[in-house]
Amino acid sequence: MKINFKDKEVEIPDVKECKSFAMGKGLMFSRREKAKALLFKFKNPVKFHLTSLFVFFPFLAIWLDDKNNVVEMRKIKPFILEIPSTKSYYKLVEIPINKTYHGVVKILVGHRKV
Repeated sequence: MKINFKDKEVEIPDVKECKSFAMGKGLMFSRREKAKALLFKFKNPVKFHLTSLFVFFPFLAIWLDDKNNVVEMRKIKPFILEIPSTKSYYKLVEIPINKTYHGVVKILVGHRKV
């Protein structure tokens, strides 16, 4: 999957699209090193809140418009009840901060500690 971030196209490898029940579960109860990046798609713009309850590791939440432009991005810590988006979005990508996605996370958040 490719997203547009700061005039760059960034490739996120091995993204799993979530449908039905998986949309409510997200990264909950996943193991950090085995977790895959997840994609949530919506037909119309939404402003749903996330939760990181029962997610035992940090991850990046990337909210996208209908053309895969980054609308908002945040590092999410474990066990937060409610994580609101400040803007409407069409897609959401949750990227676990693990070895698989280290390169992508580094591009998106820079060299600061994640």
